[in-house]
Amino acid sequence: MQAQYQSTFSHVLAVADARRQPRFKFEVDIRVSSRTCGSLKGRTVDISESGIAAMLTIEPLLGEIVELTFTLPSGPVTILATVRQRNAFRYGFEFVDSEWLHVVIRRTCRDLAMEQSLLPPDLQ
Repeated sequence: MQAQYQSTFSHVLAVADARRQPRFKFEVDIRVSSRTCGSLKGRTVDISESGIAAMLTIEPLLGEIVELTFTLPSGPVTILATVRQRNAFRYGFEFVDSEWLHVVIRRTCRDLAMEQSLLPPDLQ
């Protein structure tokens, strides 16, 4: 019983840690390439170091690995991601490891943190 409790507790902590990364408002066009739905167009909502949220009108399958193409301030990127969550038309994507792109995304999040912390609260 103790081992099962420890395993469940570790899983809960891992999920909590995954959501601790701050999200930053980030609105750009995005293309989602899905094996089940084809090419989908949408608009991003926010970004973190581990993922991105976007508004889509067609439903990719939860758990599916898709290819995301969008433009960061430093230029266009294409990265694999897993469809992790859906709430109406808003989808959450978790980036699949790509060390080089994670460096670029981490830098973008730091820049967005600086920019957005300088905005008055009513504009954030």
